[in-house]
Amino acid sequence: MEKFIVFSLHFLVGSLFLLSQVQGSVLGAVLESDKQALLDFANSLNHSRSLKWNEQFPVCKNWTGITCSEDGSRVISVRLPGVGFHGPIPENTLGRLSALQILSLRSNGITGTFPNDFGNLKNLSFLYLQHNNFSGPLPLDFSVWRNLTIVNLSNNGFNGSIPSSFASLSQLIALNLANNSFSGEIPDLHMPNLQLLNLSHNNLVGSVPRSLQRFPKSAFLGNNESLLNYTVLDSPIVLAPHEHSPKGKTVGKLSQRALLGIIIAGSVLGILGFGFLLLVCILRTKTASDFPGKLEKMNMSPEKAISRSQDASNKLVFFEGCNYAFDLEDLLRASAEVLGKGTFGTAYKAILEDATMVVVKRLKDVNVGKKEFEQQMNLIGSIKHENVIELRAYYYSKDEKLMVYDYNSQGSVASMLHGKRGDNRTPLDWEKRVNIAIGAARGIARIHTENGGKLVHGNVKSSNIFLNSRQFGCVSDLGLSTIMSAVAPPIARAAGYRAPEVTDTRKALQPSDVYSFGVILLELLTGKAPVHTTNGDEIVHLVRWVHSVVREEWTAEVFDVELLRYPNIEEELVEMLQIAMACVVRMPDRRPKMSEVVKMIENVRPAESTNRASSEAKSEDSTPMPSSPGI
Repeated sequence: MEKFIVFSLHFLVGSLFLLSQVQGSVLGAVLESDKQALLDFANSLNHSRSLKWNEQFPVCKNWTGITCSEDGSRVISVRLPGVGFHGPIPENTLGRLSALQILSLRSNGITGTFPNDFGNLKNLSFLYLQHNNFSGPLPLDFSVWRNLTIVNLSNNGFNGSIPSSFASLSQLIALNLANNSFSGEIPDLHMPNLQLLNLSHNNLVGSVPRSLQRFPKSAFLGNNESLLNYTVLDSPIVLAPHEHSPKGKTVGKLSQRALLGIIIAGSVLGILGFGFLLLVCILRTKTASDFPGKLEKMNMSPEKAISRSQDASNKLVFFEGCNYAFDLEDLLRASAEVLGKGTFGTAYKAILEDATMVVVKRLKDVNVGKKEFEQQMNLIGSIKHENVIELRAYYYSKDEKLMVYDYNSQGSVASMLHGKRGDNRTPLDWEKRVNIAIGAARGIARIHTENGGKLVHGNVKSSNIFLNSRQFGCVSDLGLSTIMSAVAPPIARAAGYRAPEVTDTRKALQPSDVYSFGVILLELLTGKAPVHTTNGDEIVHLVRWVHSVVREEWTAEVFDVELLRYPNIEEELVEMLQIAMACVVRMPDRRPKMSEVVKMIENVRPAESTNRASSEAKSEDSTPMPSSPGI
């Protein structure tokens, strides 16, 4: 008997193990099927942005825009907005993702009709296909997608009638069919959970069904005027009094006391409502002026922000090699934190819904049209160099010009040099400062070779210098001076970087970049800001102060006290100071070129710079290293 029990236990354990192995192989095969469906989709549909879908990497961890279930067995989310898809969705591709719950293909150029095989996506809950070029009628039977919660098909070319089968979607809370070519009458959609509805700007006729009259008239604008002949219902429809009064009695006229009570209550509510609206207006005015919280204009919805700019067709333009999966709508909804206000605009850290962090530069005083702006953005975005922060995307409309960069959690060189010097601060040693100087010099020198050797950075300062993955300096915010109305008067802390000729002519040239870089070298050497105050509140310009000290004699008084504790670097400090002084001479034609500055700095530490140069040459011959995030 005991042997039988032992045998049974062994058999049971073995069976369970075998079952788990079989189950694991089955799940792996299903996921592999999902992976192949995605590859078939991407390979059969033209797109302007690289998806970074590598067959060698796990689909659940490394593929842009793809999310899997918790156990990693199925693909449940595909978010690929603004990727640049063109053409119809290939049959038998996305329709094979039977576990899919979220599908977002908005803001692309997808054409064709609503895919027939989407009927296989029984688990679909969120469908975003807005801002594409779909056409034709919608499927008559939407009941196959019983889990649908949000449907946005706006800004396409769908036509025909609105399917009455939407009424069978008991979980639907938002339906947006605006800016299409739907015709006929609006079906009577008894959908108690529906909270948001937009059927505006179609070819609909007739009247608004009573079940939908609780929605504002803006939901039906841009159709036949007869649709607007109704009174918005503020509460759910109820039976007439004689249909539910007890014992068949009808409700008579209100008594004078009851009528007086209603009038008084209504007056009180009106006063409270007016006060609430006034408070909201005050808070909105403050929010609009401070611009916190959201990247939306005046905290408007993304749709209003775009439509008011009269450039609803404009989209976020991504550069090759960028693997972000978001569009303008996502960016406008992102929470935002001001990083700093500069000469050309304000920089924000934007945190998207999927926790992606980017830096958005909101430009001001752009003085060129869309064509010239795009040409300059394409020039800037084409620069791929280890010491230049890559521009990832841009947006142009009449009212907004945005630039998108990676986010750098380390902060700028300015914050490293001039931040709070408490116990938790890690000082920049001489090695790091030399690497910052070498990297930034190389980046600016590379910029000066672009556009036939005529491109100007135009805004060189330590707050625009970051560290790349190898802890070398990396420059950002380049090439904007040529598209601004004029080089605006700098804010106080940036005035110390401006070359004398720029102050006079308001025009930045390559020699003025050299001057500004010389100021950065002085910052690295002295630890002082370009414009700072003394204990007596006297404003001191760094270049003038260094000149005054140097005229007397070379003295340790110039150098940052944090550097004086490092042994055997006195000669290097003096050499770097001489390079800086050569960069900040008053006459532009007497300044060295940036390519010459690079060689001079590398000669400060020839052995190490040779190793760095050789490693960089190898990196430039192959795929460029990704730059460190920042703006």
